[in-house]
Amino acid sequence: MLPFSYAIRNLFRDQARLLQTVGGSALVVLLVMGALALNQGMKRVLAASGSTHNVILLGAGSEESVQRSEVAEQAAGIAASEIPGVTETMGHRAVSTEIHYMGLARFPAGKEAQALFRGISPTALLAHPEVQVIEGSYPRTGEVMVGRLAWRQMKQDHSTLAPGATLKLDEQELKVSGVFAAPGTVMESEVWLPIGDLRVLAQRDTVSCVVLRLDDPDDFAEADLFAKRRLDLELSALRESDYYARLSSFFAPLRAMTWLTAGLIAAGALFGGLNTLYAAFASRIRELATLQAIGFGRGALLASLVQESTLASLTGALLASVVAILFLDGLVVPFSIGTFAIEISPSVAFTGILTGLFLGLLGALPPAFRCLKPALPVALRSS
Repeated sequence: MLPFSYAIRNLFRDQARLLQTVGGSALVVLLVMGALALNQGMKRVLAASGSTHNVILLGAGSEESVQRSEVAEQAAGIAASEIPGVTETMGHRAVSTEIHYMGLARFPAGKEAQALFRGISPTALLAHPEVQVIEGSYPRTGEVMVGRLAWRQMKQDHSTLAPGATLKLDEQELKVSGVFAAPGTVMESEVWLPIGDLRVLAQRDTVSCVVLRLDDPDDFAEADLFAKRRLDLELSALRESDYYARLSSFFAPLRAMTWLTAGLIAAGALFGGLNTLYAAFASRIRELATLQAIGFGRGALLASLVQESTLASLTGALLASVVAILFLDGLVVPFSIGTFAIEISPSVAFTGILTGLFLGLLGALPPAFRCLKPALPVALRSS
């Protein structure tokens, strides 16, 4: 076998080609890591947004979108009294009557952005215990409470949605009373306000849904039976986790497009790397033939060429991992119903290393076989 130092020395014989190989590998690995992290982040936030303890009562036929749902307001009181197992805290049942409304928020500087407004009552905090007011206070009439990532979702400055700031919805000025957190959920990108205010601004005489929190997730059967029994209310019961699972399926084509785009760019970079290695190995046919003439087998030469390519590709993978950790890890990405954070998890990093290893092997074998294929006399006479 040829010494490993021979492969390292050959890498630096043409520094321009080395930079092309390392750069191409880094681009491919970074794209793969970014696509995987994006997919995992979106799936993770949608999975975390739905609780198995929560049941959503929607209008029949509107199971795919809570914003299109219409439920009679008295349904909340009827459901709270007839469905057993609803969580109760200090005499208050965890039943939240809500209006979900996508509207245009306008800011004093003249900017505007689409935002998801949720009209709620104080019992919403019982139905959504993951929500915590971290700054300011709960909203009263004429006020809103914003998720801590709402400013990113609306592409505004952080100060634009700080407590004390104002925004307009349908020409009605609303003051920001506080900021809330709901780690890992899409709720952190929403704007919450009293349901009475949103009913007037959205001009609705019905609500979007009723959310109930159950002590035992197995009691969902009782909620489902209630929805099917009370035909007059025209309700459909869904586990909150199932509702967000459906949303995750809805965004599956978007995630597929992410992979497709990354794959197309990666394929271009891969073919560019193959051309670089073809040129690099082809110029060394006589050198490789000389090594065969002094006793080194073609298997040893093939192993050395693979070592060169793999070392360059893994260097690119390491460079891509550093860039991903520095610039992608923790990056908050907005999408239509919220935001999610990109996380360079161990699985993403490991996938990047495997991709670099695969590139090194795949990129070296075709040009190496071609360079080692000519018979020894022919190779020795090559220019």
